[in-house]
Amino acid sequence: MFSALLISKTDEGQTVEVTQLDEAQLPEGDVVVAVEYSTLNYKDGLAITGKSPVVRKWPMVPGIDLAGTVLESSHADWKAGDKVVLNGFGVGETHWGGLGQKAKLKGDWLIALPAGITARQAMAIGTAGYTAALCVDALVKAGVTPDKGEVLVTGATGGVGSVAIALLAKAGFTVAASSGKA
Repeated sequence: MFSALLISKTDEGQTVEVTQLDEAQLPEGDVVVAVEYSTLNYKDGLAITGKSPVVRKWPMVPGIDLAGTVLESSHADWKAGDKVVLNGFGVGETHWGGLGQKAKLKGDWLIALPAGITARQAMAIGTAGYTAALCVDALVKAGVTPDKGEVLVTGATGGVGSVAIALLAKAGFTVAASSGKA
């Protein structure tokens, strides 16, 4: 048994509860991970509150990312004890995600936790930070440099936007931030 946040849907509406689940209830996958950390992403908030149709399969353990340790694996790339990170692949939408103590996932979705980074640090960065880093990296690879003028970051108050601003500023860029919020 393990604890998880579980979203269920009935004719009366959506319910969310912290509950105990049996490992036999875990969805398909070839790797079982002991989840050490996950983030609470905007998309998770939408799923948990039911404000947007994020969840496509019921019941659902939300959590679009996670970092943890492999407990069991039948996947060639992973063995018990490996430290892994996951984000994306419909986790928290169509496949149970990281807001539980255990997750059963497809090994092809996992990446090794980089050396020198803890599971906690990886999830402090989270999906939003990872996305922001990919965006900044794409700008740099496209030849954008600080001397070419301001860089506009839209959605500046969100997770991706705020991390992008920090990364760009640290790299010497002048940032213009835009938000649809007052």
